[in-house]
Amino acid sequence: MAEEECELSDEQKKEIAKWFLYNAPSGEIQYIAKDLRSVLNDDKLYDEATSEAFPLYNKSHLICLELPCRSGDVLITPYNELEENQFIEPRTAQIVTIDHVKQACTEVRPAADEELASPYVEEFRCALDAEILKYVEEAYPKGVCSVYCVDGKDAEGPGCNFEFAVVIAAARNSPKNFCNGSWRSVWNIKFKEDALEIKGKLQVDAHYFEEGNVQLDAEQECQDGTIFQAPDDCAISIANIIRHHEAEYLKSLETSYSNLSDKTFKDLRRKLPVTRTLFPWHNTLQFSLTRDIQKELGIGK
Repeated sequence: MAEEECELSDEQKKEIAKWFLYNAPSGEIQYIAKDLRSVLNDDKLYDEATSEAFPLYNKSHLICLELPCRSGDVLITPYNELEENQFIEPRTAQIVTIDHVKQACTEVRPAADEELASPYVEEFRCALDAEILKYVEEAYPKGVCSVYCVDGKDAEGPGCNFEFAVVIAAARNSPKNFCNGSWRSVWNIKFKEDALEIKGKLQVDAHYFEEGNVQLDAEQECQDGTIFQAPDDCAISIANIIRHHEAEYLKSLETSYSNLSDKTFKDLRRKLPVTRTLFPWHNTLQFSLTRDIQKELGIGK
């Protein structure tokens, strides 16, 4: 029995648009947003969808934005967000206001004392930031990194617990060559009285779309630890642990994907249809993709 035709409500259209935006491959959200504006043909819906989806996308993809006057960069992450549209850049002690949809910095101001970590915590953070920066410059030619205090920033001395988030991001976007990709890793380090707990999440994504559509989306979680030491010694130990786990993960990826046969790749490399047909919102339930999205979002029930 054929399914009944059903036109989606404005709220359902917005949720589907947000799904496409949030799931955009690395570096491609602006292209998808441009197409969605034409598909929705409704500026109000478009503005609502982008204003809700872009902040989530920017933070989950750890995008890096250039500061005004080329004075540096700021990573957009959940770990340095102070309030809506404001992010701290601890290396230069600045607060950056951004436009999420335009993916641009709009204002920069010095951080207030209460927005920064205590001198005791900052000594550990600066030492670790310096070691991670050296590692990233060696390992990721176009990589960026930062270290944020995410808990216990007011700790004043030994015996106080605090936590850092080490964020590393590297993107290689080349749409003219039909490929984009990124590396993202986040390491949470809990400083306790006599030990450090280290947990990492590594993510790699790549999109190749020359006459086809091949995507890689892989992630790995790991944990480790070391003893509590002086700031410089802690920084070296943590950086070495991160270096070891990331190198092992990259090695495992290279091994896995070098073993893919030519036939496997050719099967994945299917030609994409090109059409100028308008999207039929009035009869979307005939499309399995739309049904899948609706099911995932819990709409249209």
